[in-house]
Amino acid sequence: MTGTRITALGHYQPAKVLTNADVAKIVDTSDEWIRTRVGIETRHVAGPDEPVDELAAHAGAKAIAAAGLTAADIDLVIVATSTAIDRSPNMSARVAARLSMGSPATMDLNVVCSGFTHALATADHAVRAGAATRALVIGADKMTEVTDWTDRTTCVLVGDGAGAAIVEASPDGSEGIGPVLWGSVPEMGHAVRIEGTPPRFAQEGQSVYRWATTQLPPIARKVCEKAGITPEDLAAVVLHQANLRIIEPVAAKIGAVNAVIARDVVESGNTSAASIPMALSKLVERGEIASGEPVLLFGFGGNLSYAGQVVRCP
Repeated sequence: MTGTRITALGHYQPAKVLTNADVAKIVDTSDEWIRTRVGIETRHVAGPDEPVDELAAHAGAKAIAAAGLTAADIDLVIVATSTAIDRSPNMSARVAARLSMGSPATMDLNVVCSGFTHALATADHAVRAGAATRALVIGADKMTEVTDWTDRTTCVLVGDGAGAAIVEASPDGSEGIGPVLWGSVPEMGHAVRIEGTPPRFAQEGQSVYRWATTQLPPIARKVCEKAGITPEDLAAVVLHQANLRIIEPVAAKIGAVNAVIARDVVESGNTSAASIPMALSKLVERGEIASGEPVLLFGFGGNLSYAGQVVRCP
């Protein structure tokens, strides 16, 4: 067993941007209504010729290049997504094919909004145990494809994109990825759904809001405790980018008073499994977190599942 670390990040969003004014032309809403209730200003929308695996591959390629690696160096690919339409080949196999990898292990994880933090923990465990050497972990979702654009309570929320991370063993054995704390509330799984034919996203907004703002802050503090730090030690907090009315109160209750709080939801909307790696990648790209600083990643949402860990910034 050895310590692991994130060595590089990458993100990708489609070129098309949908503003609140654009959404107001589709459904009965307004820029003021959306900003007041969820804090979102814009979102990126993939076209019909931009499938999920293409978004994922773009983000993955950027992470591989940032790490100074080639696609052949990756021996494990994990893609977290809940918007894969086809069952097989899975998203990770499609990404491996797009990037001309050798013969990596490929698996998808569907834990919806907390998919990336579940996938990161899985990669961490695999590298620690010696089952993989270098893992490419991607969160990617095309939420606009599973959205009912006549439902103003959900269509104002969503966006498309992908974020990726490279996970490798730490050369000195140090803990660059802290222990995961994960769980779920199965009896409330109905509160966030992507169901039906064709599949459509739906949620019970008030139930999710109450659960997130009351139940999750103490769990997030326990994540810090497992990592051996206090919330005051955190340089950044990257929560699932659900909406600002959840992000800001949850971050405040965690007590990370010195941390940068990711608010990528404002420009990207809710991108489900893509939201955490995309937001983290942007913070690093802009130089808002220094290398080696501790960052809390905490995903929550669909299935009413959650997973979090403290990582050291690459």
